Amino acid sequence: MKIAVAKEIEVGERRVALIPDMVARLVKAGLEIFVEAGAGEQSFFYDDAYEAAGAKIVADSAQLWGEADLLLKVAAPREEEIHKLREGSALVSFLNPLGNPVIVDRLAQRGITAFSMEMIPRTTKAQSMDALSSQAAIAGYKAVLLAAATAPKFFPMLTTAAGTIRPAKVLVMGAGVAGLQAIATARRLGAVVEAFDIRPAVKEEVQSLGAKFVEVKLDEETVAEGGYAREISEESKRRTQEVLSDTVAAADIVITTAQVPGKKAPRLITEEMFARMKPGAAIVDLAAEQGGNCAYTEAGKDIVRNGVTIVGPINLPASMPVHASQMYSKNIATFIQYMIKDNALNLDFSDEIIGSTCVAHGHEIRNSRVREALEVVGGKV
Repeated sequence: MKIAVAKEIEVGERRVALIPDMVARLVKAGLEIFVEAGAGEQSFFYDDAYEAAGAKIVADSAQLWGEADLLLKVAAPREEEIHKLREGSALVSFLNPLGNPVIVDRLAQRGITAFSMEMIPRTTKAQSMDALSSQAAIAGYKAVLLAAATAPKFFPMLTTAAGTIRPAKVLVMGAGVAGLQAIATARRLGAVVEAFDIRPAVKEEVQSLGAKFVEVKLDEETVAEGGYAREISEESKRRTQEVLSDTVAAADIVITTAQVPGKKAPRLITEEMFARMKPGAAIVDLAAEQGGNCAYTEAGKDIVRNGVTIVGPINLPASMPVHASQMYSKNIATFIQYMIKDNALNLDFSDEIIGSTCVAHGHEIRNSRVREALEVVGGKV
C-alpha cells in the first residue's frame, strides 16, 4: 500500500502531514511511505531526514498524487489537486466539510474515499487522533503571544523603581481547547484572567487554571453533540451580552474563540460593547475566518478603531509549523495505523471513528450533515 505525503500549496500553510519521526514509525510497521520533494521544508523537516527515516522522495507531484493509494495532507485540496487523485484512492486531510461541503462533493464525484480530520469524534478512544484539538491548543497559545505583542502595557505585575505596575486584565471568551490554552498562557505571563463560556460545565476547568469564571445562567441547553457549544437563541445571546458588557469594557485584552462548526461565528462583542472598550485595549479574534466574534473583525487584518486594536488572525497553527506539524503528524499517523489492517484500508463504517471520519466513499457523500450543508449552498447530492 502506497502512502503519500503531499507538499502544501496554500498560501501561508507551513505545516506538513507527516514528520520524519512518524515516517520511521510507519515504515517500521511495514508501510511504504512516499514524500513529495520539499514537503517538509516550510516546517524545517528536510528531504534527507525523510530518506533517513525510510521514505522515498518523489519530485513529480502528479506522479505522487496519481500513484498514491492513500494521500495525506494538512489543508483541504484545491480543485486542480483533486483531479490529480486516482479514482478509488483515499485521502486524509482537514477538509472543513461543514463549512465548505463542495470540496467533499468534488471528492465524491471523483470516487475518492475521503476522511476529514475535523470529524474525529471527541472520545477517549480517539483522543490521540484529535487533530482539531491539537491545533486549537496551538492557536490559543499563539493568540496570547499576539495579544502581548499588541498590548501597550505589561502583562505581569512588576515592582519597579518607578512604582508598582498593575497586571493586565485578560478576558477569554470561549473555554474550549483554544480558550483553555489561552487562559493558561495568559496566566503564565502574569495577567489577571477571567473567562466566559455558555457551557456551565467548563467552570471547574477554568478555575483550575487560576482564572475567574464569568457565569451567565441560560434557560436552554448549551452543549451540542461532541461537547461543543450549541448555537443559542437570540434571547440568550442578548442576556449574555448584557452580563459581559461590563467585563469587556474593563479588559485590557479580549481573546475570543467561539466557533460553531459549519456556521458563522457567534457575535460576542457587539458594536455597543466595543464602544465601551478603553483606548489601548486589544482583541484577538480566533473566529476571524468564520466571520468573527467581534462586530468589526476583518479576517487576516489588524485594524485600530477608536483606539482599540482588533487582530483577525488566519491559520495560527501554521505560524508555529514545527510543533504544529509534530502534533498533527502524531494524530494522523495514529489514525491511519488504526484504520489500516493487513496493509489495506479497513472500511468498517460501523466503527465509530472510521464511520464518523469518512465523509465520502463510493461516489457518495456519507455524512448526513455534510449533505445538508451542501444543499444549503445550492450543491447537489
